[in-house]
Amino acid sequence: MNKDQIRAILISDFNLDNFAGYLKNDSHSPKIDSSIAPFGQVKQVLMNENMECWETLHDLAIVWTQPEGVIDSFRKALDFNQVPIEQTLEEVDDYCEALSKLLVRVNTLLIPTWTLSAGFTGYGLLERKPGIGLTDLLARMNLRLAENLKDFSNVFVLNAGRWIQSAGKEAFNPKLWYMGKIPFGNQVFKEAVSDIKSTLTSILGGAKKLILVDLDDTLWGGTVGEDGWKSLKLGGHDPIGEAFSDFQKSLKSLTRRGILLGIISKNEETVALDAIEKNPEMILKREDFVGWRINWTDKAQNILDLTNELNLGVQSTVFIDDNPMERARVKEALPDVLVPDWPKDKMFYKDCLMSLNCFNTPVISLEDGQRTKMYGIESKRKKLKEKLGSLEKWLKTLETKVVIEEINPANLQRSSQLFNKTNQMNLSTRRLTEEELMDWGKEKNRRIWTFRVSDKFGDSGLTGLLSVECNGTQMLIIDFVLSCRVMGRKIEELMLHTAYEYGRSLNLKTLSANYLKTKKNNPCLTFLKQSGLEHNEKTDTFKWNLETPYPQPECITVSNGDSQTLN
Repeated sequence: MNKDQIRAILISDFNLDNFAGYLKNDSHSPKIDSSIAPFGQVKQVLMNENMECWETLHDLAIVWTQPEGVIDSFRKALDFNQVPIEQTLEEVDDYCEALSKLLVRVNTLLIPTWTLSAGFTGYGLLERKPGIGLTDLLARMNLRLAENLKDFSNVFVLNAGRWIQSAGKEAFNPKLWYMGKIPFGNQVFKEAVSDIKSTLTSILGGAKKLILVDLDDTLWGGTVGEDGWKSLKLGGHDPIGEAFSDFQKSLKSLTRRGILLGIISKNEETVALDAIEKNPEMILKREDFVGWRINWTDKAQNILDLTNELNLGVQSTVFIDDNPMERARVKEALPDVLVPDWPKDKMFYKDCLMSLNCFNTPVISLEDGQRTKMYGIESKRKKLKEKLGSLEKWLKTLETKVVIEEINPANLQRSSQLFNKTNQMNLSTRRLTEEELMDWGKEKNRRIWTFRVSDKFGDSGLTGLLSVECNGTQMLIIDFVLSCRVMGRKIEELMLHTAYEYGRSLNLKTLSANYLKTKKNNPCLTFLKQSGLEHNEKTDTFKWNLETPYPQPECITVSNGDSQTLN
């Protein structure tokens, strides 16, 4: 998908004109250019690739239906006919099979869950009774829908029930249905657009990765420098203290999804850290934060310094502060930082945090839950580097080990996540689904390798990916992707050495790479300029004569996927 303009087809059994209008006019990125498939012909559109609506190529399909419109037995159940559960679920299976046909025509498929109108009473107190209640039946249908589609990495079932809940009384208007065959109020469509934009941003690698929080009256109640850590409002039986504890719990829960936490505060560092370490009501501990800037310097400058230290762009950052003047300063100085408006009432902090729709991720790996720990380990590496001084000496003390293996089903999920989320050390920043990435590497003239990095401080996980394509006597590097966590540790040179070794094994003559500039991948260009490869500045093409050895870094021990040492 193109980050700047996504082409979408909208498929439904009801009128989507209002929804299409909100998609088109929403100012948030990415922009969506949508077309609407023929009204009420859902099954035909799904199954018949020769229909006129498929003459145009689409990146995305949104299939939003009413359950009674596509599942015949549910339509009968709405009229209080007794319908066996299994019969209904078999029809859901058939519907999912039809949906899967779309995946040869679009890159991504979004499917809102089925819902009932807010005023629907059905069987009353029997609504949740299996075999009778329609609420129970619909819940089973949505669960079956999600289960059937869970193995497709480019299919996402969206929670439309949340849109209905958020819209409240404005979710339904009978007049809209009778006059225009529109089952939902416009507020539902607005909520849907917000969710869909967030989903696509995540797929394109734009989800937020770092939350930076203020301390006084943001993470706890009171001013630690004046009141002391023992007098802070936090926990206990005080409603404000309890609200701050719940806010901290919510922040900590996000770290289990791979979101990083940092501190930006105007305070004395020793006083603030004392509060974090000594106050028994603190939920968040020192080790929960990947870094901090606790001083009296401008907060915008502190944000810039800390994100640079973490090798994260400011566009990956959310800044939370109770002070409107500080928020305004950061908004003005760093417009790429997300600075949400923050409630004056402390008891709304948790709700405000959990309503932020910017942390979506298409997959969650085991490594995501270890991300804060990994950044802590990286901090120890940096301290050792500062102590030793010489880069080469420091690298040798790390005892770096790299396991290289070709992409395979076992590492595919993490490979795809790295491939689609990494922006800085990324040669071309192209995006592919798991299936597309695996299929691309199956061609005889192509190879994809993954690089898993560890050292004496710990395991950084699968942090590198290299793909090449061979044509004639030339080999072209297509993807050169490396996590910011391991940049500058000679892994980049090892990746080039791996490409060189493969090219020599095939008796090829030249190795080349075409750098495609994006807003974020300048670190990749900087490395390539320093790599020793011949640089054509007009085309940003880099070449290496394969008759000349490209050395493997001496500070790295390399093994293949079976842990056999290579060098």
